[in-house]
Amino acid sequence: MPVYLKNVTYIDWKTLQFSECHLKVPEDNEGVIEFVDEYPEAAYDGSGKIVTKSFACAHHHAYSALARGMPPPVNQAQNFKQVLEYIWWHLDKQLDREMIRASALVTALACAQNGVSFVVDHHASPYAIPGSLEIIADAFDEAGINHLLCYEMSDRDGTDCRQQGLRETENYLKRRQGLVGLHASFTVEDELLHAAVHLAEKFDSGIHIHVAEDQVDQEASMRKHKCRVIERLDRAGVLALNKSLLAHCIHLDDKERQLLSDSNAWIAVNTESNLNNQVGLFSNRGGLENKVLLGTDGMHSDMLRNAQINYFTHKAADGITLHDSYMRLRRIHHYLHANDLAGDGNNNLVVFDYQSPTPVRSENFLGHLFYGMTAKDICGLICNGRWVMRDRRFTTVDPEMINSYAREQAERLWEKLK
Repeated sequence: MPVYLKNVTYIDWKTLQFSECHLKVPEDNEGVIEFVDEYPEAAYDGSGKIVTKSFACAHHHAYSALARGMPPPVNQAQNFKQVLEYIWWHLDKQLDREMIRASALVTALACAQNGVSFVVDHHASPYAIPGSLEIIADAFDEAGINHLLCYEMSDRDGTDCRQQGLRETENYLKRRQGLVGLHASFTVEDELLHAAVHLAEKFDSGIHIHVAEDQVDQEASMRKHKCRVIERLDRAGVLALNKSLLAHCIHLDDKERQLLSDSNAWIAVNTESNLNNQVGLFSNRGGLENKVLLGTDGMHSDMLRNAQINYFTHKAADGITLHDSYMRLRRIHHYLHANDLAGDGNNNLVVFDYQSPTPVRSENFLGHLFYGMTAKDICGLICNGRWVMRDRRFTTVDPEMINSYAREQAERLWEKLK
């Protein structure tokens, strides 16, 4: 059955045109939202509410969801590589199937609360690889959140983990849409890189990889492969794939920027994570702006906050405007549509109960979006034409049960981290 919304202010996400209307939202993902004159008695009363296209996250790490408040590492990290070794590569080795499921459910819950209906996720659990992507997919499906998953393959944990990663990726791509995940160039040898590209070509997929997040990535590439990271990926065929998604892309030289600008690959920028790790900031120098999507890198699932911080940070560094920042937030929809990826149809909507003290109009909406609106104003989410959250109440899952389950798994994880 379609969802009906009456008396809403609908904002076209592409044009920012406002319409005071009644909406019919189809369950069919190929269907089109309709403005209607008549609606059933059970229609949702959206008086005073704003409805627009829901958000999507271009680079997430659901596996980090149980890290909030975890014990500090035994050794204090002095550089980015040590942050990985002492924290994230220590955490991912402790994950088991129950922890993976709890992490995915918590992430899906947070996405819904923040108006995010689609997640591109990059997973790692080197000692619990088989079936891990299906666990995440099932959890997202249960909550009603759409997804594009991959397993983060690497040579850092040995040959057996690498082979398990390849098998998991292939098995998953036989059943569902997904990407072929790699950690980063400095932990991926040539054999794995070429195997990953072969898998992506075989399943009409793309490579999802961290690129030049820190100088260690470039230094290792020059030392081992006699070229910089983007050149290495280009030679391997990564940049030729329309679905390839490169996260971070901070430490690039002009030649790499030109290669990337001329390529089919997209860029997922993660400003808050970069600030947290003190690794530098992405620059759109070299004609890269039209490739930029926004991700959270697992920091959280609030894409509106993410876009706001991206704007406040990069308007000085790159001179970006409110419109530029809005396009960064929304370009994920172009990526998904251009690559014929399912789950981001017109029937994915976010409902805002935004009580502004000043007029909200088409010409000033971006000012409200970046300076006034927050996730606390989100009261509803419709995914694939069905309510996931209505008046801040979930229709698909029980938040209290999920959070209780997650706390149990977090305690187990933290004990293992000790």
